[in-house]
Amino acid sequence: MKTKTFLSAEWRYLVMLNYEIDPAILQPLAPRGTELDFWQGRTYVSEVGFRFLNTRLLGVPIPFHQNFDEINLRFYVRRKASDGWRRGVVFVKEIVPRWAIATVARVVYNERYVARRMKHRLDLQGAALAANGGVEYAWQDGAAWHRLKAQTHGEALPLQDGSEEEFITEHYWGYAAQRDGGTVEYQVEHPRWRVWQVNDAQLDCDVARVYGSQFVECLSQKPTSAFVADGSEIIVRKGVRI
Repeated sequence: MKTKTFLSAEWRYLVMLNYEIDPAILQPLAPRGTELDFWQGRTYVSEVGFRFLNTRLLGVPIPFHQNFDEINLRFYVRRKASDGWRRGVVFVKEIVPRWAIATVARVVYNERYVARRMKHRLDLQGAALAANGGVEYAWQDGAAWHRLKAQTHGEALPLQDGSEEEFITEHYWGYAAQRDGGTVEYQVEHPRWRVWQVNDAQLDCDVARVYGSQFVECLSQKPTSAFVADGSEIIVRKGVRI
């Protein structure tokens, strides 16, 4: 049975840089009741930047908090439930530009949100990403600006069954460890996205400062894969403890 809608919005112009990582680094971060999810025997973290648009909390638009950027570092888990395996994500850190957004997410879900000054650059034609367009998201931490960016090529295409892009995007649950050791599970609903391949993808970041020393080796390498997803309207359901 679905829970009530907690948040509705649009996620658009998603840059996804994906890195293979030693599962031993992620295992201590997996919330209780979940296990790491593998694709062809490999574990991944993804650095993701996107636009959060037309945001409504409990059906109500919040003034000055409807349109903003988010950047997050996430990894992939699964949980065996009564209806089968549920595949989801766990966030290492989520960055947004407003303290109110970060505070609500921390209080309601105990998600690892922080607020930082942010900016973006999108090559658009109207409301759509231009062919062979660039997408860049940046945030300030300390005195430095950090950024991720990608340059698309070709047309956005539907996901291919069994592809790495499908694995990265088709996780429809979120899991957050709680202060008492428990876990909150929440459902995220959206249609399958189309994706652009990219000619160039870069993460320019002081990884140790932003995410911790355990991620330096992984995130200092060239991404294993990278793509840009068009995004869609989304619904985040109210979380429940498992």
